[in-house]
Parts: sequence; C-alpha cells; structure tokens
Amino acid sequence: MKLAVIAIGKPGRGPEATLAADYAERATLSGRALGLGPLELIDLEARKPGKAAEAELILKAAEGAHLIACDERGKTFSSRAFADHIAGLRDRGERRLAFAIGGADGLDDSVRAAAASTLAFGPQTWPHALARAMLAEQLYRAVTILAGSPYHRD
Repeated sequence: MKLAVIAIGKPGRGPEATLAADYAERATLSGRALGLGPLELIDLEARKPGKAAEAELILKAAEGAHLIACDERGKTFSSRAFADHIAGLRDRGERRLAFAIGGADGLDDSVRAAAASTLAFGPQTWPHALARAMLAEQLYRAVTILAGSPYHRD
C-alpha cells in the first residue's frame, strides 16, 4: 500500500522539512518488506485563496486513495493503534493511503466529507511544517511497530 502525506503550503528549507523527508525515507525503506510504501510527501499550493481552492487540489491528489483528514477535531490514536489501523487498511486491500493536511484555515468541509476518517494530534493547533514532520514520524513509527523493531517502546 502506497502512503502519501498531502499538505497545503511549501515545506520550506527548515529543520521541519528535513525531518519530514528523513522520516519519509526511513518509512519507505523499512516498509518495503511489509507491503507499505513508498511514503510520498506531496506539497500543494493553491493559485486562488481559500479553503475551497485548496480542497480541489487535495482531492485531486488523493484521487483513488483511502483518504484520512488531519484535523484537530479528529480521532486520536495511540501509536500502536495507529499502526494496527494502517495494517488493517493494507490487509483489506487498500492500494493507497493518503493523509490530508490543510492550509492556515484548516481543511474545507468537502475534504472532511470525502475522507474515510480523521486523525488528530490532539486539540492543539500545530504549524503545518511541524504537522508534516509529526505525521511522517508516526508513519515511520507505525512501520517499525509492524516490523517488530525496538524503535517503539510501550
């Protein structure tokens, strides 16, 4: 199952972008044997302002994928439960799993409506670059949990 993090905005050249790319590469390398990956980081920039224009880009990039909307009102998972959720999607035959991170004003209702589920990193609002890095790390962690690696400790 291919994995994608679809985010509105440029990742920049800061440490958050480097961290996200590093975790995406690690997840890709570790996930091969498990049928997970590659993990692709897709950054989109709308030409028009507003959530509706951003939603069009996100939905197009996620076409055909099992979409999970990242939203502070979404469901929270422990790392192990998140890994089990991903494994369950893979095992039931999903071919692509995409996570959507909205712009400064969050996700448009149309993205939340199109999503199969939601994911939250808690009730706080996180900068987009940091949310990308945190999500990439959790995807890497999920891969290592499923592989039985000692990276994760309960």
